[in-house]
Amino acid sequence: MSRISIIVPVYYNADTLMLLYRDMQEKILQKLGDYEIVFVDDGSGDDSWRIMNEIRALDENVQCVRLSRNFGEHAAILAGLSACTGDLAVTKQADLQEDSELILQMYDSWKKGNKVVIAVREERDDPALKKFFANLYYGIVRKTIDKNMPRGGFDCYLLDRQVIEVLLSLDEKNSALTLQVLWVGFRPDLIYFHRREREVGESRWTLAKKFKLVLDSMMSFSYFPIRFMSLIGFICAIISFFWIIAVILERVLIGTPIEGWASLMCLVLFSTGLILLMLGILGEYLWRTLDESRNRPPFLIDETKRSRREQGENEQ
Repeated sequence: MSRISIIVPVYYNADTLMLLYRDMQEKILQKLGDYEIVFVDDGSGDDSWRIMNEIRALDENVQCVRLSRNFGEHAAILAGLSACTGDLAVTKQADLQEDSELILQMYDSWKKGNKVVIAVREERDDPALKKFFANLYYGIVRKTIDKNMPRGGFDCYLLDRQVIEVLLSLDEKNSALTLQVLWVGFRPDLIYFHRREREVGESRWTLAKKFKLVLDSMMSFSYFPIRFMSLIGFICAIISFFWIIAVILERVLIGTPIEGWASLMCLVLFSTGLILLMLGILGEYLWRTLDESRNRPPFLIDETKRSRREQGENEQ
Protein backbone atom coordinates (compact mmCIF):
# COMPACT_ATOMS: atom_id res chain seq x y z
CA MET A 1 0.00 0.00 0.00
CA SER A 2 1.24 3.49 -0.89
CA ARG A 3 2.16 5.83 1.94
CA ILE A 4 0.85 9.40 1.83
CA SER A 5 2.67 12.19 3.63
CA ILE A 6 0.72 15.22 4.86
CA ILE A 7 2.97 18.29 5.07
CA VAL A 8 1.76 20.98 7.50
CA PRO A 9 3.77 24.24 7.66
CA VAL A 10 3.41 25.78 11.11
CA TYR A 11 3.92 29.44 12.03
CA TYR A 12 2.25 30.68 15.22
CA ASN A 13 -0.48 28.03 15.00
CA ALA A 14 -0.52 26.85 18.61
CA ASP A 15 -4.24 27.55 18.86
CA THR A 16 -5.22 25.45 15.82
CA LEU A 17 -2.82 22.50 15.70
CA MET A 18 -4.68 20.16 18.04
CA LEU A 19 -7.99 21.12 16.41
CA LEU A 20 -6.47 20.37 13.03
CA TYR A 21 -5.22 16.94 14.12
CA ARG A 22 -8.57 16.03 15.70
CA ASP A 23 -10.35 17.07 12.52
CA MET A 24 -8.07 14.92 10.35
CA GLN A 25 -8.31 12.04 12.79
CA GLU A 26 -12.10 12.14 12.68
CA LYS A 27 -12.52 12.58 8.92
CA ILE A 28 -9.62 11.09 6.94
CA LEU A 29 -6.75 9.35 8.74
CA GLN A 30 -8.42 5.97 9.10
CA LYS A 31 -9.47 6.07 5.45
CA LEU A 32 -5.95 6.84 4.23
CA GLY A 33 -4.42 3.67 5.66
CA ASP A 34 -0.64 4.10 5.54
CA TYR A 35 0.04 7.76 6.27
CA GLU A 36 2.43 10.13 8.02
CA ILE A 37 1.96 13.73 9.14
CA VAL A 38 4.99 16.02 8.93
CA PHE A 39 4.65 19.19 10.99
CA VAL A 40 7.28 21.83 10.13
CA ASP A 41 7.77 24.61 12.69
CA ASP A 42 8.90 27.65 10.68
CA GLY A 43 10.43 29.57 13.57
CA SER A 44 7.24 30.04 15.59
CA GLY A 45 7.56 32.04 18.78
CA ASP A 46 4.57 30.46 20.54
CA ASP A 47 3.86 26.95 21.87
CA SER A 48 3.56 25.38 18.42
CA TRP A 49 6.61 23.10 18.87
CA ARG A 50 5.32 21.76 22.20
CA ILE A 51 1.87 21.02 20.79
CA MET A 52 3.38 19.37 17.72
CA ASN A 53 5.24 16.99 20.02
CA GLU A 54 2.09 16.35 22.06
CA ILE A 55 0.40 15.24 18.84
CA ARG A 56 3.44 13.08 18.05
CA ALA A 57 3.00 11.38 21.43
CA LEU A 58 -0.62 10.60 20.49
CA ASP A 59 0.10 9.29 16.99
CA GLU A 60 3.05 7.12 16.01
CA ASN A 61 2.79 8.37 12.42
CA VAL A 62 3.60 12.00 13.25
CA GLN A 63 7.00 13.54 12.48
CA CYS A 64 8.09 16.97 13.78
CA VAL A 65 10.64 19.21 12.07
CA ARG A 66 11.84 22.53 13.49
CA LEU A 67 13.67 25.09 11.36
CA SER A 68 16.42 27.23 12.88
CA ARG A 69 14.44 30.44 12.16
CA ASN A 70 11.57 31.74 10.07
CA PHE A 71 12.33 31.03 6.39
CA GLY A 72 8.81 31.45 5.02
CA GLU A 73 6.01 29.05 4.18
CA HIS A 74 7.46 27.91 0.87
CA ALA A 75 10.77 26.96 2.49
CA ALA A 76 8.90 25.19 5.29
CA ILE A 77 6.94 23.10 2.79
CA LEU A 78 10.18 22.32 0.96
CA ALA A 79 11.71 21.19 4.26
CA GLY A 80 8.70 18.95 4.85
CA LEU A 81 9.05 17.45 1.39
CA SER A 82 12.72 16.72 2.06
CA ALA A 83 11.84 14.95 5.33
CA CYS A 84 8.77 12.99 4.25
CA THR A 85 8.96 9.30 3.38
CA GLY A 86 5.72 8.84 1.46
CA ASP A 87 5.19 7.77 -2.14
CA LEU A 88 3.26 11.01 -2.48
CA ALA A 89 2.81 14.13 -0.39
CA VAL A 90 0.00 16.62 0.08
CA THR A 91 0.27 20.04 1.68
CA LYS A 92 -2.21 21.08 4.34
CA GLN A 93 -2.65 24.54 5.86
CA ALA A 94 -2.93 24.76 9.66
CA ASP A 95 -5.57 27.51 9.75
CA LEU A 96 -8.63 25.20 9.44
CA GLN A 97 -9.93 27.02 6.36
CA GLU A 98 -9.92 23.91 4.16
CA ASP A 99 -11.98 20.79 4.63
CA SER A 100 -9.71 17.87 5.53
CA GLU A 101 -11.73 15.58 3.25
CA LEU A 102 -10.18 17.47 0.35
CA ILE A 103 -7.11 15.27 0.89
CA LEU A 104 -9.18 12.15 0.14
CA GLN A 105 -10.34 13.64 -3.17
CA MET A 106 -6.76 14.48 -4.13
CA TYR A 107 -5.60 11.01 -3.11
CA ASP A 108 -8.27 9.40 -5.29
CA SER A 109 -7.10 11.53 -8.22
CA TRP A 110 -3.51 10.37 -7.66
CA LYS A 111 -4.67 6.74 -7.75
CA LYS A 112 -6.00 7.44 -11.25
CA GLY A 113 -2.49 8.31 -12.40
CA ASN A 114 -2.25 12.08 -11.86
CA LYS A 115 1.17 13.05 -10.53
CA VAL A 116 0.13 16.58 -9.59
CA VAL A 117 -3.27 17.42 -8.09
CA ILE A 118 -4.14 21.03 -7.26
CA ALA A 119 -6.87 22.16 -4.87
CA VAL A 120 -8.23 25.37 -6.41
CA ARG A 121 -10.11 27.97 -4.37
CA GLU A 122 -13.38 28.25 -6.30
CA GLU A 123 -14.99 30.41 -3.60
CA ARG A 124 -13.50 32.07 -0.54
CA ASP A 125 -15.13 33.65 2.52
CA ASP A 126 -12.66 36.51 2.79
CA PRO A 127 -13.23 40.28 2.97
CA ALA A 128 -13.89 41.95 -0.39
CA LEU A 129 -10.61 43.89 -0.38
CA LYS A 130 -8.57 40.78 0.35
CA LYS A 131 -10.32 38.87 -2.44
CA PHE A 132 -9.72 41.77 -4.84
CA PHE A 133 -5.95 41.84 -4.28
CA ALA A 134 -5.74 38.03 -4.37
CA ASN A 135 -7.56 37.94 -7.71
CA LEU A 136 -5.38 40.80 -8.97
CA TYR A 137 -2.22 38.84 -8.12
CA TYR A 138 -3.41 35.67 -9.82
CA GLY A 139 -4.55 37.71 -12.81
CA ILE A 140 -1.05 39.21 -13.15
CA VAL A 141 0.47 35.74 -12.84
CA ARG A 142 -1.76 34.40 -15.64
CA LYS A 143 -0.97 37.34 -17.91
CA THR A 144 2.78 37.66 -17.36
CA ILE A 145 4.08 34.39 -15.90
CA ASP A 146 2.00 31.25 -16.39
CA LYS A 147 -1.35 31.10 -18.15
CA ASN A 148 -2.05 27.79 -16.41
CA MET A 149 -2.39 29.40 -12.99
CA PRO A 150 -5.97 28.67 -11.83
CA ARG A 151 -8.15 31.75 -11.42
CA GLY A 152 -8.75 31.18 -7.72
CA GLY A 153 -5.12 30.33 -7.00
CA PHE A 154 -4.02 27.52 -4.73
CA ASP A 155 -2.06 26.76 -1.57
CA CYS A 156 -2.71 23.02 -1.28
CA TYR A 157 -1.55 20.42 -3.74
CA LEU A 158 -0.59 16.77 -4.01
CA LEU A 159 2.73 15.68 -5.49
CA ASP A 160 3.92 12.27 -6.62
CA ARG A 161 7.35 11.17 -5.38
CA GLN A 162 8.79 11.79 -8.85
CA VAL A 163 7.65 15.42 -8.74
CA ILE A 164 8.93 15.82 -5.17
CA GLU A 165 12.42 14.78 -6.25
CA VAL A 166 12.35 17.29 -9.13
CA LEU A 167 11.35 20.16 -6.82
CA LEU A 168 14.04 19.25 -4.29
CA SER A 169 16.66 19.23 -7.05
CA LEU A 170 15.78 22.81 -8.07
CA ASP A 171 17.01 24.20 -4.73
CA GLU A 172 15.86 27.76 -5.53
CA LYS A 173 15.69 30.67 -3.12
CA ASN A 174 13.50 33.78 -3.41
CA SER A 175 11.01 31.80 -5.43
CA ALA A 176 7.38 30.67 -5.25
CA LEU A 177 6.85 26.95 -4.73
CA THR A 178 3.35 27.05 -6.21
CA LEU A 179 4.77 28.42 -9.47
CA GLN A 180 7.50 25.77 -9.38
CA VAL A 181 4.74 23.15 -9.18
CA LEU A 182 3.27 24.57 -12.39
CA TRP A 183 6.69 25.03 -14.00
CA VAL A 184 7.76 21.38 -13.73
CA GLY A 185 5.25 20.60 -16.44
CA PHE A 186 3.44 17.54 -15.11
CA ARG A 187 -0.17 18.05 -16.18
CA PRO A 188 -2.17 18.79 -13.03
CA ASP A 189 -5.65 17.63 -12.14
CA LEU A 190 -7.77 20.40 -10.62
CA ILE A 191 -10.14 19.90 -7.68
CA TYR A 192 -12.27 22.86 -6.62
CA PHE A 193 -13.29 23.69 -3.06
CA HIS A 194 -14.81 26.45 -0.93
CA ARG A 195 -12.31 28.16 1.37
CA ARG A 196 -13.90 29.07 4.67
CA GLU A 197 -13.24 32.19 6.70
CA ARG A 198 -10.68 31.82 9.45
CA GLU A 199 -12.40 31.39 12.82
CA VAL A 200 -9.48 30.60 15.15
CA GLY A 201 -6.31 32.68 15.46
CA GLU A 202 -5.14 35.41 13.12
CA SER A 203 -3.22 35.35 9.88
CA ARG A 204 0.52 36.09 9.85
CA TRP A 205 0.43 36.61 6.08
CA THR A 206 1.44 40.28 6.22
CA LEU A 207 1.42 42.88 3.46
CA ALA A 208 5.24 42.80 3.31
CA LYS A 209 5.20 39.03 2.74
CA LYS A 210 2.57 39.39 0.03
CA PHE A 211 4.63 42.07 -1.71
CA LYS A 212 7.72 39.86 -1.56
CA LEU A 213 5.73 37.01 -3.10
CA VAL A 214 4.77 39.25 -6.02
CA LEU A 215 8.40 40.28 -6.54
CA ASP A 216 9.69 36.72 -6.24
CA SER A 217 7.06 35.49 -8.70
CA MET A 218 7.87 38.17 -11.27
CA MET A 219 11.65 38.00 -10.94
CA SER A 220 11.93 34.20 -10.85
CA PHE A 221 9.48 33.17 -13.55
CA SER A 222 8.95 36.07 -15.96
CA TYR A 223 10.88 38.25 -18.39
CA PHE A 224 8.15 40.87 -18.10
CA PRO A 225 10.03 43.38 -15.85
CA ILE A 226 13.05 43.46 -18.17
CA ARG A 227 10.88 43.71 -21.27
CA PHE A 228 8.82 46.41 -19.57
CA MET A 229 12.00 48.42 -18.96
CA SER A 230 13.07 48.04 -22.58
CA LEU A 231 9.64 49.07 -23.83
CA ILE A 232 9.47 52.16 -21.60
CA GLY A 233 12.99 53.18 -22.62
CA PHE A 234 12.12 52.78 -26.31
CA ILE A 235 8.92 54.83 -25.94
CA CYS A 236 10.72 57.61 -24.05
CA ALA A 237 13.47 57.70 -26.69
CA ILE A 238 10.90 58.05 -29.51
CA ILE A 239 8.99 60.80 -27.67
CA SER A 240 12.21 62.67 -26.90
CA PHE A 241 13.34 62.44 -30.54
CA PHE A 242 10.12 63.94 -31.91
CA TRP A 243 10.05 66.51 -29.09
CA ILE A 244 13.53 67.74 -30.04
CA ILE A 245 12.52 68.03 -33.71
CA ALA A 246 9.37 69.95 -32.74
CA VAL A 247 11.32 72.40 -30.57
CA ILE A 248 13.91 73.05 -33.32
CA LEU A 249 11.25 73.55 -36.02
CA GLU A 250 9.30 75.91 -33.76
CA ARG A 251 12.45 77.98 -33.14
CA VAL A 252 13.43 78.10 -36.83
CA LEU A 253 10.03 78.58 -38.46
CA ILE A 254 8.14 80.61 -35.84
CA GLY A 255 10.94 82.13 -33.84
CA THR A 256 9.66 81.06 -30.45
CA PRO A 257 12.44 81.60 -27.88
CA ILE A 258 13.63 78.39 -26.24
CA GLU A 259 12.97 79.03 -22.57
CA GLY A 260 10.70 76.48 -20.86
CA TRP A 261 12.49 76.17 -17.50
CA ALA A 262 9.40 74.66 -15.81
CA SER A 263 8.78 72.09 -18.55
CA LEU A 264 12.49 71.26 -18.63
CA MET A 265 12.57 70.63 -14.88
CA CYS A 266 9.45 68.44 -15.12
CA LEU A 267 11.14 66.42 -17.85
CA VAL A 268 14.36 66.08 -15.83
CA LEU A 269 12.51 64.98 -12.69
CA PHE A 270 10.39 62.51 -14.63
CA SER A 271 13.43 61.07 -16.41
CA THR A 272 15.38 60.80 -13.16
CA GLY A 273 12.51 58.99 -11.44
CA LEU A 274 12.19 56.64 -14.40
CA ILE A 275 15.90 55.86 -14.38
CA LEU A 276 15.87 55.14 -10.63
CA LEU A 277 12.86 52.85 -11.10
CA MET A 278 14.72 50.92 -13.80
CA LEU A 279 17.81 50.69 -11.62
CA GLY A 280 15.65 49.36 -8.79
CA ILE A 281 14.30 46.59 -11.03
CA LEU A 282 17.83 45.72 -12.16
CA GLY A 283 18.90 45.73 -8.51
CA GLU A 284 16.23 43.14 -7.69
CA TYR A 285 17.65 40.85 -10.36
CA LEU A 286 21.24 41.46 -9.25
CA TRP A 287 20.35 40.73 -5.60
CA ARG A 288 18.72 37.45 -6.55
CA THR A 289 21.74 36.50 -8.65
CA LEU A 290 24.05 37.30 -5.73
CA ASP A 291 21.85 35.34 -3.32
CA GLU A 292 21.90 32.28 -5.58
CA SER A 293 25.68 32.52 -6.09
CA ARG A 294 26.23 32.29 -2.32
CA ASN A 295 24.80 28.78 -2.51
CA ARG A 296 23.07 29.09 0.85
CA PRO A 297 20.36 26.49 1.51
CA PRO A 298 16.73 27.70 1.33
CA PHE A 299 16.16 26.39 4.88
CA LEU A 300 18.09 25.05 7.87
CA ILE A 301 16.68 22.29 10.07
CA ASP A 302 17.37 22.75 13.77
CA GLU A 303 15.76 19.55 15.06
CA THR A 304 13.88 16.56 13.66
CA LYS A 305 11.84 14.09 15.65
CA ARG A 306 11.01 11.13 13.46
CA SER A 307 7.73 9.33 13.84
CA ARG A 308 7.77 6.60 16.45
CA ARG A 309 6.67 4.15 13.77
CA GLU A 310 9.66 4.99 11.56
CA GLN A 311 12.01 4.73 14.54
CA GLY A 312 10.66 1.29 15.26
CA GLU A 313 11.14 0.21 11.64
CA ASN A 314 14.77 1.41 11.70
CA GLU A 315 15.49 -0.50 14.92
CA GLN A 316 14.26 -3.78 13.47
